[in-house]
This record gives sequence, C-alpha cells and structure tokens, in this order.
Amino acid sequence: MIVRPRPRFLHLFFIMRGSVVPRILPQIFGFAAYGALVLLVVKALKLDFGNAGTAPFALLGVALSIYLGFRNNAAYDRWWEARKLWGQLVFDIRNLARASTGLIDDRAELRGLLMEAIAFCHFLRGSLRRVDAAPDARGFIGDEVEVVAKAVNAPDAMLRRMGARVAGLRKSGAIDTIGYRILDERLSEIATAQAGCERIAGTPLPFAYTLLLQRTAYVFCLLLPFGLAAPAGWATPLFTALIAYTFFGLDALSEELEDPFGTQPNDLALDGLCRVCEISVFEALGEPAPKMIPAERFYFS
Repeated sequence: MIVRPRPRFLHLFFIMRGSVVPRILPQIFGFAAYGALVLLVVKALKLDFGNAGTAPFALLGVALSIYLGFRNNAAYDRWWEARKLWGQLVFDIRNLARASTGLIDDRAELRGLLMEAIAFCHFLRGSLRRVDAAPDARGFIGDEVEVVAKAVNAPDAMLRRMGARVAGLRKSGAIDTIGYRILDERLSEIATAQAGCERIAGTPLPFAYTLLLQRTAYVFCLLLPFGLAAPAGWATPLFTALIAYTFFGLDALSEELEDPFGTQPNDLALDGLCRVCEISVFEALGEPAPKMIPAERFYFS
C-alpha cells in the first residue's frame, strides 16, 4: 500500500512509486510509435478515409469507458471489502485478548492462546499471498509451526488448535460455560473473517470481462491513428499515447486491486496489519510490544 502526502502539481508527472505507468510503458510507447507510422503512411500515400473522422471512435470510446468503469468499480469493491475484513479481524483479535485476559487465570494458557492468535494472522497472510509464513509464525508458537504448516489450510488448522485449547480449559474447570461461550464466539468471528478473505482470493472477476476489455482496448488503439491522422496531423502519436495511457492504465490498476492480498504497491498492507495484531496482544499481556513497521519509500507492506 502506498502511503504518501498529496503530491504537488509538478510532482504529479514524475511520481513512479505506486503508479501503473512502469507496467504500461510498452503499450504507451508502442502505440505512440504505431501512431507515427500510420501517420507517415497516410501522408505518404495520401489516403482519404472520408468524412467519418473521429465520430466512430467517440462511440466506441463511450462503450469502452463503461466496461472499464464496471471492472474498476468491481475491483475496488473487492479491495475495500478485503480491507474491512482485515479491520474486523484486528477488532476480533483485540476482543479475544481482552476477553481471555479476564477469563483465563493461568498465565501459560493465556499466553499460549494469544500467541496462537498471532500465528493465525501470519498463516492467513501467508495463505492469501501464497508465501511461506512459517518463519514468522515460529517466533510465536515455536516448533508447533511444523505441524500446522503441513495442513492443507494452515490458518484453519491454527484455529482448530485454539478451539481445542479453549475446550481443554472448559473441561479442566479453568473457565466456566459462559466463559467458554464468550471465547468460542470470538473464535467464530475470526473464522468468519478468514472465510471472507478466502472467498475474495478464490473467486477472481470473470475472465470474460478482462478479455473483452483488453481486446476492445487494443482494437480501439490500433484503429485510432487512422481516424486522427487527418484532424490531428502530427499530434496523432501524442493523442494515441494518451488514450493508451488512460485505457491500459485503468486496466492495470483494476488488475492490481482485483487481488487485494498481493504484494504490489496498491495492495493491502497485510504485514502492517499483522503487526497491529501483535501490538494489541502484547499490550494486553502487559509485555513490551514491537514497533509498527515503517513505510519504505512510501510503500507500506
């Protein structure tokens, strides 16, 4: 996630960190060169395309804008829902820490449960980003991480261990039935957030939308120089590059937001959210809390 102050006017044209421009530079320069080539051919051969001008491209541009708007809105909805789910997860971890410190007298059991909660956050982050989170979780649950990491769904395996610990406390009489119900409800809410994240990660936007958008954008930019050659003249490559920047830039941004759990600049800062959970747990235990992860060159992971 990019975290930076609003840039000044002149800075707007030079910011690359967090921008999609580096990803679409081939399309921008490619279509600019293509526009220049078409212009030279049209002028050399003195081609005449009639009086149609840019009217057909205006109509096609409106349709393409509708497609882009729909995909961009759908991608942002996924990004925002993912952020709300992780915000809810932070809330549930804090509630679990608050409730368990009041219900569990055994310090070892209390700390074990909350360390498992932190490990769950890291395993969930690893599962969503498709990275190995075992090294991060090892610092909280030790060698038990090896057993959890072998599970098909490591976050769910971590939740089952937490549920088994709470059930053991109930059986041993360390907590009563009401206390067990309170803690179990907290675990159920955590499981709900996990399921919501897995739903987003496992259900991409329909491929047909992406295919339709990219086909239409390429066809539009390939035909545009022929319509601009007469009215725009030598400015045809510039206008073609600007149109390519707009259409392919929105497409690239939508692609980033579609998978909000990745590690691209505009994805969610899952490392930072896991650290927020760590801070909440350690402060609830009365232990020194780690510092918040700082942004690196405006990038907050």
